[in-house]
Amino acid sequence: MDYKRLVDTYEHIQSATKRLEKTKILSEFLKQTDPTDIESIVLLMQGKIFPSWDDRKTGVATRLVTKAIAKSLGYTDAAIEAEWKRTGDLGVVTENLTTQKKQVTLFSKKLSVNNVISNIRKMSALEGPGSIDRKVALIAELLTSASPDEARYIIRTVLEELRVGIGEGILRDAIVWAFFGDDVKIQYDPAEKSIEPENREVYNKYVDAVQSAYDILNDFAAVAKIAKEQGVAGLTALDLQSGKPVKVMLFQKAINIANAFERVGRPCAVEFKYDGFRMQIHKSVGKILVFTRRLEEVTSQFPEVVEFVKSHVAGDSFILDAEAVGFDPKSRKYLPFQSISQRIKRKYDVEQMSKEFPVEVNVFDLLYHDNKTLIKRPFKARREILERIVTQVPQKIVLARQVVTDNDSAAEQFYQDALKAGEEGVMFKNLDAEYRPGSRVGFGVKVKPTMQSLDLVIVGAEWGEGKRSGWLTSFVLACKDSDTGAFIEIGRVGTGFKELASEDGVTFDEMTNLLKPLIVEEKGRVVRVKPHIVVEISYEEIQKSPSYSSGYALRFPRLARLREMERSPEDISTLEEVENLYSTQRSR
Repeated sequence: MDYKRLVDTYEHIQSATKRLEKTKILSEFLKQTDPTDIESIVLLMQGKIFPSWDDRKTGVATRLVTKAIAKSLGYTDAAIEAEWKRTGDLGVVTENLTTQKKQVTLFSKKLSVNNVISNIRKMSALEGPGSIDRKVALIAELLTSASPDEARYIIRTVLEELRVGIGEGILRDAIVWAFFGDDVKIQYDPAEKSIEPENREVYNKYVDAVQSAYDILNDFAAVAKIAKEQGVAGLTALDLQSGKPVKVMLFQKAINIANAFERVGRPCAVEFKYDGFRMQIHKSVGKILVFTRRLEEVTSQFPEVVEFVKSHVAGDSFILDAEAVGFDPKSRKYLPFQSISQRIKRKYDVEQMSKEFPVEVNVFDLLYHDNKTLIKRPFKARREILERIVTQVPQKIVLARQVVTDNDSAAEQFYQDALKAGEEGVMFKNLDAEYRPGSRVGFGVKVKPTMQSLDLVIVGAEWGEGKRSGWLTSFVLACKDSDTGAFIEIGRVGTGFKELASEDGVTFDEMTNLLKPLIVEEKGRVVRVKPHIVVEISYEEIQKSPSYSSGYALRFPRLARLREMERSPEDISTLEEVENLYSTQRSR
């Protein structure tokens, strides 16, 4: 497919203001897409080059992009910098400069979708001496053949700054409309901005099939290809694969013990909520693999976890959901998450780190075992299998501490036991619930003594003044719009940070070093950064506010902890969650 057709569709979707309108445009485009292009198209629509589970990165920063613009268009660095400062968007810079192109190209060719994705993917394999020049050449090759609007979207894709307003919900529904819409005779009324399938029950089954396929594959590109070529039978035949990570199931917060029972039912399982590091542990073809909640592989950082699982979990293949909790090697007491967080990033001196900051693996769920997918089985059945296959060895590998009860007093006592043990609180789990990857569906809830915190992504900051000059401060926070995938601002945070490296906690210097490579726009003291660094934010209250694009603001926000290795920007708190928290605040 010509890349220009995809670019025209980007423009069409961005001009649409309603969710259903965007879904309709995307579904018509997917319906007309050739099967050989469908995976590339769906990835690029999300602004991605690789699926979420694939940990390859292009490694392209803004400075490298400006070199490519200079090489392909013949402008000086100073001219590019000036245009960048004026527009604040390197995609727009490239479009404007391409329009006024000084350098005549003799060998340009029409771009295809596969040209674009192939060139950008090649960059992920380039390392070592000369790799920067080769990356510049790959980008420049595309820009040389690009029209102005194509150039804008190429640069935004390279920088992972595309965001045309397509979230997971729109993409899922567009796949349903494109490949199953004729079966259920979907009637779309553009005037009313509504749809009405002839058979709502069948339509919902198609939606569930696409969602379930995505839950298993964690890749809408692969889901779209299967839906187009094999139909619903292909989607429903999918199975989990050990060795390929899936999104972990997420849990909402309950107000108290009574509210937790009300939401999950009686009796239920009550488990310790550990203050640790979420791990998804796979055994595949005799090999143990450890993945983070962000689906990044960290096997080499946790060699002792590999040994614990290899020695104490029975089965030829499996997928475990677990929490690694740090403990003091001398006192044997559990430690807060911050104490082991440095192990996630460390790739050197791993053996020494494992002795200084050991972890205990607390297993609480099982998704797959001996070539059988278990996510549709009831939680109590999955727990029973865990009890058979895990040989528990304290401070190596154990099952999550659990009690099954329908009694408020018993649950309250267990909750207090968890807090005394230094844990965050407890989880309440429906005994008959399936495992729903990536979803906060109410099959389980958490009870914690503190007010619900929010996981937010940093999208901007300001350079400090006085004694904080040279540091980024006053960090702009954003939640996510689930429909469009857009990051929408909800406030700023400047408290909870430390100024001295000798103090416990995150320093301004550390945050500055994390954010500087992500800067995509700088005007005076104000910078805009690529959404990548996730932070947990506590606050006193959520307020309505016209000052931020979410319509809400946080009163007295404070950094609770840095979560850039645990959470991806795709997993942060949503606008819907913020609205729910706002409506349930005690003051209301």
